Amino acid sequence: MKVNIPDSWKNILQIEFEKNYFNDLTFFLDSEYSNYKCFPKENEVFAAFDICPFNNLKVVIIGQDPYHGTGQANGLCFSVKQGIKIPPSLINIFKEVVTDLEVDHPSNGNLERWAKQGVLLLNATLTVRESIAGSHQKKGWETFTDAIIKQISDKKEDIVFLLWGGYAKKKIKLIDIKKHSVLNSGHPSPLSANRGYWFGNKHFSKTNKILKSLGKKEINW
Repeated sequence: MKVNIPDSWKNILQIEFEKNYFNDLTFFLDSEYSNYKCFPKENEVFAAFDICPFNNLKVVIIGQDPYHGTGQANGLCFSVKQGIKIPPSLINIFKEVVTDLEVDHPSNGNLERWAKQGVLLLNATLTVRESIAGSHQKKGWETFTDAIIKQISDKKEDIVFLLWGGYAKKKIKLIDIKKHSVLNSGHPSPLSANRGYWFGNKHFSKTNKILKSLGKKEINW
């Protein structure tokens, strides 16, 4: 697998690319992409970094696994390509955006518009085999993305981390909460949201309030 990372992230990521675990991960991915249909497309695996430059970073949202259905994953957590049916978790994310900010419902599920404003949409695992959820977990991606979260925490200040659900909440151990803001919530999946753990968290208005207090431009969610 070719690894093409934009210059703004190279100093952050290059040290990981040179480690043995990443070599093993690359070998695994070469085999997977050669023998099976995997998502996202190879040129979109690092889309979260391509679209959100390190120097533009304001907010980090942590997901777990890419969508494993045809045409869904585009390299950004919770996001799908334009024209693809909006998945249940993203439906609930948009419901909260609409009620929290009193805005119109987004016209599509492509969250590139968030990423371009400084929101890093980072899945813990960046690839998946078609129709098999979690199939690329525990192959090295989590080591890589944990290192990224830690590097962001160490090298940046005043980032807003949105941790949705039990899996994402565990990442708080990688974040210096004295330097950064952390907002916790239940996961937006129907199972969690319908039990009252998601709706009403107001994470989108809270994030903008924090950004405004720091003199940063608010996110147009």
